[in-house]
Amino acid sequence: MNPGPGPAAPRTALPLVLAGARGHGRWHLENIRRLQQAGRVRLVGICELEPLAGAELDGLGEPAQSADFAGLLDATGAAVAVICTPIPTHADLAVAAAARGVHLLLEKPPAPSYADFRRITDAVAAAGVACQVGFQSLGSHAVPAIRALVADGVIGASMGVGAAGAWARDEAYYRRAPWAGRRRLDGVDVVDGVLTNPLAHAVATALAVDGSPRADDIKRVDTELFRANAIESDDTSFVGVTTASGSRIGVAATLCAERPDEPYVIVHGTQGRITFWYKQDRVLVQRAGHGPEEVLHGRTDLLENLVDHLADRAELLVPPASTGAFMKVVESIRRAPDPLPLPVEAWRSVPGEHEGVRRRIVHGIDGLVAASADTLCGYAELGTFWALPGPVPDSRPIAETPPR
Repeated sequence: MNPGPGPAAPRTALPLVLAGARGHGRWHLENIRRLQQAGRVRLVGICELEPLAGAELDGLGEPAQSADFAGLLDATGAAVAVICTPIPTHADLAVAAAARGVHLLLEKPPAPSYADFRRITDAVAAAGVACQVGFQSLGSHAVPAIRALVADGVIGASMGVGAAGAWARDEAYYRRAPWAGRRRLDGVDVVDGVLTNPLAHAVATALAVDGSPRADDIKRVDTELFRANAIESDDTSFVGVTTASGSRIGVAATLCAERPDEPYVIVHGTQGRITFWYKQDRVLVQRAGHGPEEVLHGRTDLLENLVDHLADRAELLVPPASTGAFMKVVESIRRAPDPLPLPVEAWRSVPGEHEGVRRRIVHGIDGLVAASADTLCGYAELGTFWALPGPVPDSRPIAETPPR
């Protein structure tokens, strides 16, 4: 008689260091707390400029704390590092971890330039460590489900993929750190634009759903970069991607929305469409001869997936190679001319969420972003006056915006 499978091998909590525990890093801290309580990881070190204390460390024991990331890895013997630090620091920290044989969860965007991305991938490959890039939407079970629907011809032949992101960020968002809203800082690339950081998931998810996630999947990238805010980088932009297979991907996004809403990706077919609200893992299928079908999918946590991968229980969901196409887009944005300032008649200033803080709204931008996702057209092709060729007067800097 076959006795069946034996008991599962015991799981050992992996020692882990978190670099960047405040800001977005708080989300990682909470996730680490959850996995530590489940016995999957053990937080042994925190790399921050100012040590954490009190309630910030509840349930996490007494991890070592230091602003010296490499020294912390050496002192703790960490097996895994989570890097959630400013964009320009990603490459140096990732290379330092790889050199010590430490596996990585690297927050998106993985790097501000393709050269830095190659530094990371080369270091990871040379060291033989695992690296997971933190595009959480790519852990959604909806992504392979959508790919299967398209492959099965459920919406006919694919005609391209559009994505739309209409979010709002006020003036304080660009004052939260010296690198916020910058293309470069002290001669170092930052590229903190709407499509490379806050709505980077829209780009990466559209590429993944199209089946074009790798660098060699990209043939051409066209950019339209604008800014309503007095920043260096773009806050209202479009990228059009032509893939090596000939498919078309268009992503339009803004941080100056009139009514902020959930970002989404649309797969257009000859006989229907599939809409994916990637933050919600929600998929809507609309096709000829059928009523609309909506499904809510599950999601695999990327740190948990990395831990399972290291125990030979799972394939890595977002290895660096699967973000190569995204980095080609980042590189195109980095190399593009500086974003054009929108004329003052294109936007208005309104009160932000906090007293004394204002935010800028681009007139009609919500509809333009949606129209772009529907048509795969950029702002200029849609006939938007501020995107058409010609001189554009500069916008007023934030400091000079009078209260209204």
